[in-house]
This record gives sequence, C-alpha cells and structure tokens, in this order.
Amino acid sequence: MTDRRRPGRRPGSADTRGEILTAARRVFAEKGFDKATVRGIAREAQVDPALVHHYFDTKEGMFAAAMELPINPQQILPVLFDGPREEIGERLVRTILTLTADEKTRAPVLALLRSAMSNEQAVGMVREFFTSALLYQVADRLGVPQLRVEAGFAQMLGIVLARYVLKLEPLASAGHDELVEILAPTIQRYFTG
Repeated sequence: MTDRRRPGRRPGSADTRGEILTAARRVFAEKGFDKATVRGIAREAQVDPALVHHYFDTKEGMFAAAMELPINPQQILPVLFDGPREEIGERLVRTILTLTADEKTRAPVLALLRSAMSNEQAVGMVREFFTSALLYQVADRLGVPQLRVEAGFAQMLGIVLARYVLKLEPLASAGHDELVEILAPTIQRYFTG
C-alpha cells in the first residue's frame, strides 16, 4: 500500500507562501505572465492549486506579490470605476500620483520598469501583465478601444518617469492638485473620446 498524502499544506514549518512565490517567480520568468498558470505554479511549488488560491486570489495578485509590486490591479480597478465616468481621468491621475508619491510604493515599480527597459524577457512579462491585468480590463469595462487606454497609460507612465527617474523640474516638484488639473482633462479624453 502506498502512502498517498493529500495535496495542500505540507507538514512541518515550511514557509508555504514563500515557496509559492519562489515558484511563481521561476514560472513567470520562464513562461511570461500570459502563459504562466496557477496550476503550473502549484506544480512547481509542489502544492495543490487550491492552496495557491488561498494565498493569492488571482494570478494577477500572485504576480504583484512575486514581483514585489506594492499595487495589485484588483485593488486599483474598483477605485477607477467607483464614480462617474466623466471623472475617471481625474481618479486615474490622482491614484497614480498618490501611489508613486510614496517611496515604498514607487521603488519596486521603478525597479520593474528599469528591468523592462533593459531586459527583453522582463519587458515581455511586464507588457503581458499590464495589458492583461489592467489595460484590457479597463478598455472592456469602459467600452473604448484598447489603443485609447494604452495611450492614456503611456502618458501617465511618462509622467512617472519624468518625475522620478529624469526628475524634470518643475514637474518633479509640482503638487498633485496642480498636476491633476493639467493632466486629468487629457486623460479623460482618452476614455470618453
């Protein structure tokens, strides 16, 4: 008779969540975001897929944790859609400015972007993550072409890079309210035409 263990939590004091994250990093690096699966990550970590879902609700959440991103699209999307459609540009600009104002939030995002700029594998993974987990969901939910959402995202990405990497003045030291006033109408136009 074989000793068949049930899948799930391993006996002992193993850091199961940490082992899942380690496996996720390997699988995401090898296959990219789109081709990585929860089942594949569970297999790599030698745990049941239900245990992966226990620690991470979604693949997007697992990616954010594995890449040590301080933001999860599943937390940002409700903020964007909570309110009138004609104010989504303002909410998006304010959300991005607020998230990137905090060094703890900004540092991992900038590290990931810098990696993506110099590493083809990283750029593919970042592109797949942002398009699948965030941009296409926004486009679908608003019923606007993906190109418009990508253009708005690109503009905000440029603002973040200009403020915190290039440190262009006076953009780098401008207040949030001033930037929201300047940027929100343009970002809004991407979403409403």
